[in-house]
Amino acid sequence: MFTGLVEGMAMLVHREVGGFGQRLTFELGPLAEGVQLGDSICLSGCCLTVVAIDGARCTFELGSETLSRTLFGELPPGGRVNCERSLRAGDRLGGHFVTGHVDAVGRVVARKDEGEWRFLHFSGPIALMRHMAGKGSVAIDGVSLTIVDADDSHFSVALIPHTLLVTTLGGLDTGSRVHLESDILAKYVARQLEGRA
Repeated sequence: MFTGLVEGMAMLVHREVGGFGQRLTFELGPLAEGVQLGDSICLSGCCLTVVAIDGARCTFELGSETLSRTLFGELPPGGRVNCERSLRAGDRLGGHFVTGHVDAVGRVVARKDEGEWRFLHFSGPIALMRHMAGKGSVAIDGVSLTIVDADDSHFSVALIPHTLLVTTLGGLDTGSRVHLESDILAKYVARQLEGRA
């Protein structure tokens, strides 16, 4: 479990392709402190398990399911991802509950800058868009954000200068693709409504 409060960025330094999956090694820098084998780390919204550690470099295994639902297969060497270590009992919950289970890939369909602030509009699968609600929560590449408005075709968020500076969201523009995870409460409500239909 995560909060969507990104601790820093990690950089892809090595990719090993084999069988039905891939092993990706990221340079975590100071975020590698205290990390142990088997730990869960959220990389751009995707919960991955540490399978090898070499100093500040951690390796993760991604299977076909993860590769089919995420953009990791396209991440170039040197590419950066948002990084958050798992929530510990007693930690403050400043964002919202993020599972690290990517629901779908979304796309930036519009961008509007207001001074140092930035408004981004995203599209995604209609089933996922129905989980979005104005003033509700969404995780975009692992970043916990509040939705400004939403309908069946898009939703929008407002990004403060700090978020643009310390996460990968600062590099997004029209056409950029991202990992989306809707709020877990919305998933359960949608599932209950499906059962009544």
